[in-house]
Amino acid sequence: MEEKVTKLVKWLQEKVKEAGLNGAIVGVSGGIDSAVVAHLIKRAFPDNSLGLIMPCKSSEKDAESALEVINSCDINYMVVDLSQTHEIMFSAIENELKEKGTWNEEAARLGDANTRARLRMTTLYAVANNFGYLVVGTDNAAEWHTGYFTKFGDGGVDLVPLVHLTKGEVREMAKYLGVPNSIITKPPSAGLWEGQTDENEMGTTYTMIDKYLKGEEIPVEDKEIIERLHKRSEHKRQLAYAPPKF
Repeated sequence: MEEKVTKLVKWLQEKVKEAGLNGAIVGVSGGIDSAVVAHLIKRAFPDNSLGLIMPCKSSEKDAESALEVINSCDINYMVVDLSQTHEIMFSAIENELKEKGTWNEEAARLGDANTRARLRMTTLYAVANNFGYLVVGTDNAAEWHTGYFTKFGDGGVDLVPLVHLTKGEVREMAKYLGVPNSIITKPPSAGLWEGQTDENEMGTTYTMIDKYLKGEEIPVEDKEIIERLHKRSEHKRQLAYAPPKF
């Protein structure tokens, strides 16, 4: 684990240097993945790293967890509350669609959640631009393979240092880095709505996804779910599609 951390820290330094920039920024949610990234960029850029906490109609517990992460790695941080911004924006969209008679109530919750993720990424890039930083993402191998991220939201980043690590490996790295145990053991959640958890939403567990990615045998129903999620989310792992030259 020490070797992996050392290599990731060096890689982050190299990528920022290649870009001709100064450091790195990450959105800190209070979850384990962003906690690990916060620790990594603090090691890579002790004086040029930033954790950005972005409440957006989210729970106070999430903000408390995010501050726990900040304190555990002693990274510089800022808080930008996006709740009012989201309310104004999404209400304007909702009102216009209702006026046209095209509002889809069933799609509203996901649209609301994805808008929050994209507002957060917009905010990250605005702050990154101010400091000359690269935006570092938090997606691990399980999330990347299943497409469990918002396109142009938390998936819209410059660097993805955890993309080859299973959720279990992220957990082990978190222990090595000194991430608080309360963060390591909490149920993974994007905090998109009350009671939401990653595993309930995906229909399978990170343990099963990790085993699948390692080539181990898992129940057929889990395998089918994982492969369906992967196929359905292929577009998220690609740049915008272009037609061939005619």
